[in-house]
Amino acid sequence: MSTDRFRVAIVAALEREVRPLVKDWRVREQESGGRPFRFFENDGMVVVCGGIGAEAARRAAEAVIALYAPKVVCSAGFAGALDLGLRVAVIVQPRRVVNASDGSSVKLNRGEGVLVSFGAVATPAQKAKLRDSFGAQAVDMEAAAVGRAAEARGVGFAVVKVISDEFDFSFPAMERFVDQSGRFLEDRFAWFVAVRPWLWPHVFRLARNSGRASRALCDWLRKMDPAAMENSSSTESLEAANRP
Repeated sequence: MSTDRFRVAIVAALEREVRPLVKDWRVREQESGGRPFRFFENDGMVVVCGGIGAEAARRAAEAVIALYAPKVVCSAGFAGALDLGLRVAVIVQPRRVVNASDGSSVKLNRGEGVLVSFGAVATPAQKAKLRDSFGAQAVDMEAAAVGRAAEARGVGFAVVKVISDEFDFSFPAMERFVDQSGRFLEDRFAWFVAVRPWLWPHVFRLARNSGRASRALCDWLRKMDPAAMENSSSTESLEAANRP
């Protein structure tokens, strides 16, 4: 289904990141590359939640490009703070996105600072290393993969992230709760936490911060002008990043 009226495609990891935005949007379930996807459509924008991690984000970006032919693909969702001054619910629009796995990067036409995409939920120690290695202010897991998919298909690329965990937030490794398709295994996570009461305060804090972050991100996206997003996007090729 390709139509000119969908100018901006938003790729998020999980529906909870964008639920306040898409809760009343049209829902369309379609397949691409043999995989099912759920798309949310409304007034020039389409949202797809592809799952956690680079591969899931890449597949979702490729699917929405193939089915909707948008002018711009925007990576939107949660990010962790590398800058000590960044607080929960702060919106981040980076000037450059770096892939930590190979040092490649893409520059955007607007924005400030650096977002680095890392292959796991970063601990405070990893956050410090990423900040020092790349001069980055925030970290996510998906933006670089979405950017690579957009660049390969000549589609504009944009990024809007919101801080969901501050620099000092620490939590056990989350990879065990993500399946091969990037889906978060909520039941397994709930059982893991249920028998570890010392984690309960962290879970409550995470849930509270995630809710605040989701509302802030969706408020920003709700007010966004698709034409402005198109004008601020970039299709500049990914190049090797110069590490500070």
